Amino acid sequence: MSEPQTDRTGAVVHVALDETRAVSAYTVRLDDGTLAGRADFVDPPGAPGERVFFHTEVAPEFGGRGLAGLLVGEALADSIRRNLTVVPVCPLFAKHLRKHGDEYTARGGRVRRPRPADLALVEETVKGRGDA
Repeated sequence: MSEPQTDRTGAVVHVALDETRAVSAYTVRLDDGTLAGRADFVDPPGAPGERVFFHTEVAPEFGGRGLAGLLVGEALADSIRRNLTVVPVCPLFAKHLRKHGDEYTARGGRVRRPRPADLALVEETVKGRGDA
């Protein structure tokens, strides 16, 4: 997906789209392939062209390295490339877009506020993977 990036420690990391699991996600891996974090999303079946981001997590042992920011940044850049409207249910995505939303939309990004149906879809998705 993206070119290799470096985290705050200077380590090489790779952000990629993983649609092979029950819940699709952008993942960040260390150069040796170790999974360090993920940004989970669901594409609403009744709303083509939208992507609901609902959970971002970086393993505690990799905290403080800026990996969550790299995940969010690449997920948003890919959403622009794919012409998707982002629906930020995840607090990290919402915070990022509150701070950088004007820049994101200036680059061609689209955002809409979550609706009750989005929250219900997220709840159903999470239950479906057994996390609830």
